[in-house]
Amino acid sequence: MLKLPGLIDPHVHLREPGAIHKEDFDSGTSAALAGGITVVLAMPNTKPPIFDSNTLDIALSAAKQKARCDYGQYLGAGPENSDWGNHLAAASQSAGLKMYLDSTFGELRLDDMTLWMPHFQNWPKEMPIVAHSESRSMAAAILFAALYDRPIHIAHISLKEEILLIKAAKERGIKVTCEVCPHHLFLSKDDIPSISHGHPGRGEVRPRLATKADVNAMWEHMDVIDCFATDHAPHTVAEKDSENPPPGFPGLETILPLLLTAVHDKRLTLDDLIQKTHINPKRIFNLPDQPETWVEVDEDEQYEVKASEGFTRCGWTPFEGWKVRGRVRKTVLRGQTAFEDGRLKVEAGYGRNIRESAN
Repeated sequence: MLKLPGLIDPHVHLREPGAIHKEDFDSGTSAALAGGITVVLAMPNTKPPIFDSNTLDIALSAAKQKARCDYGQYLGAGPENSDWGNHLAAASQSAGLKMYLDSTFGELRLDDMTLWMPHFQNWPKEMPIVAHSESRSMAAAILFAALYDRPIHIAHISLKEEILLIKAAKERGIKVTCEVCPHHLFLSKDDIPSISHGHPGRGEVRPRLATKADVNAMWEHMDVIDCFATDHAPHTVAEKDSENPPPGFPGLETILPLLLTAVHDKRLTLDDLIQKTHINPKRIFNLPDQPETWVEVDEDEQYEVKASEGFTRCGWTPFEGWKVRGRVRKTVLRGQTAFEDGRLKVEAGYGRNIRESAN
């Protein structure tokens, strides 16, 4: 039996408030524990979006009642909320600031770079900034990190040009870190027909699945990647199979077996897995220790991925039928067995806000 530290997922969409038919803090954190994840950091593009003290309270109140693993909640950057001196209490209670530099909606829309500047200036230096930025906007975000001499974390990189740019920025001492998602490591756009099962919407994700050359570049530059993150973005089967399918893949319950399969296949080392799922995210996001917390995995068990056996509310996975190795047998959180042999062992509300536990 393999014993691992609890995984930290810095990029999760839990759909609460506003779309709990897809997921909520209960179902999402249940899926996290089943996947060996003991901390999730939730994204702010909900309905309403989380962008100030009032909306942060809505999300944190729901999490306090429902979450089964530990959690943090991001605030979203928008055109009207850059005076973070007036929102310092909210900032200190958040997981960090999420900036959508390509496309989003409503209060989180940042239409031009002049709206980025005050966020880089005013967001507390000790708190992380995470950017959804692709290619050219990513290059601009890295330039802002250099100009304002502050760290920035780039979400879900997927392209060869992106990993090479981040590599060059790191070599020049710019404070940039990055994450990659399993679907950008294990799938390319050539796989869309096989994961769609006749429904093209199941292949819709942002960033889009890239070429095999881009996937290979991720593996070839594994030393540049700081974190693995799921970008768990659950939508129901009916939504994915509709005429206007929303982009996003679930991933909380599949990340660890996929990575352990890569370890078995010698594409990844176990040290790399631990570094990028626990040590680095803990450092980058200034997370507190979780005492007496670990995951027990039967690293030799082989099985097929089946969405029907999962806890996430969306009911599907792009990795359906994949043969993987490494089944989570037990997840222990703060001395309490939280998940064991397919069953949850803690009640809703057991999870703690990582910012409160840090104080």
